[in-house]
Amino acid sequence: MKYIGVSITLLFSILACSSNSYSYSQDQFPIPDGPYLGQTPPGSTPEIFAPGIVNREKSTDLEGMFGLDMNTFYFVREGEEYGGVVKVGAFKGDKVSYGLAVIEYKNNKWQQSVVAKAASEPSISPDGNTILFKNGYIERTNDGWSEMKSLGEPFASIGIMRSAISSNGTIYFDTYTKELDTPLRFSRLVDGKYETPKSLGPQFGIGRYNAHPYIAPDESYIVFDSVRDAGQGSSDLYISFRKADGAWGPAINLGDKINTDASEKNPSVSPDGKFIFFDRRTKRGNTDVTIYWVDAQIIETLRPK
Repeated sequence: MKYIGVSITLLFSILACSSNSYSYSQDQFPIPDGPYLGQTPPGSTPEIFAPGIVNREKSTDLEGMFGLDMNTFYFVREGEEYGGVVKVGAFKGDKVSYGLAVIEYKNNKWQQSVVAKAASEPSISPDGNTILFKNGYIERTNDGWSEMKSLGEPFASIGIMRSAISSNGTIYFDTYTKELDTPLRFSRLVDGKYETPKSLGPQFGIGRYNAHPYIAPDESYIVFDSVRDAGQGSSDLYISFRKADGAWGPAINLGDKINTDASEKNPSVSPDGKFIFFDRRTKRGNTDVTIYWVDAQIIETLRPK
């Protein structure tokens, strides 16, 4: 994206944009015709997304999101073909290979390939041309995707779990510390450089942690996960709406239709604004995780009138 590119150019020379897309299967996938990978849209109760296509029995799939054209679905998957070793489920010190995969309609058939090896916790830019991973990113090229690049400072020295970017280039992110006590923060792009990060407000630092933000392209709302005493028992999804004066409103729990006594994490909203995607974990770490989707009308229902 232009705004990231300007900032990074100021920090270091431009890296060569070689493709980082590794195709490991060219077979046509048994995907039904129709939008959303041929899946029947859910209502107000979350449903498992595309079982057997993603959420397969023999793989761990998580952190799903649609690309801008709504004909491309990205998700993180465990497997040897993803190369590298990434610490996941760090509570137990497990080491697992994860990478970003994509299912896309290309050359008149559905194909699956690896976009980025040894990468997790992605978020995609509103224009679909940049994918952020913690404090790094890749850019779309003529041949696929670039190699991983650093966001530079002030992000490079922060233990970011997930970052997200708005249409005007503002980056929102969480911070990993041993105490998990740092609120969600943001950094604006000002005169080609990212400013010192600022807290979104005290309501984003309540509970035992606040993480994995999704920011609306126009920055009108933010969805994230948090563990709070008033929640459903574990990590829940929350939303906050931006007020007319620019301040953020209270963090609102998405309710017991979406949040359960399991752990709900890693929210994203489809580019058409119709569905929320998120992970649900029934065990600590990623040993039992499933990608769900639900009607995004809950956002308008909770939006202050």
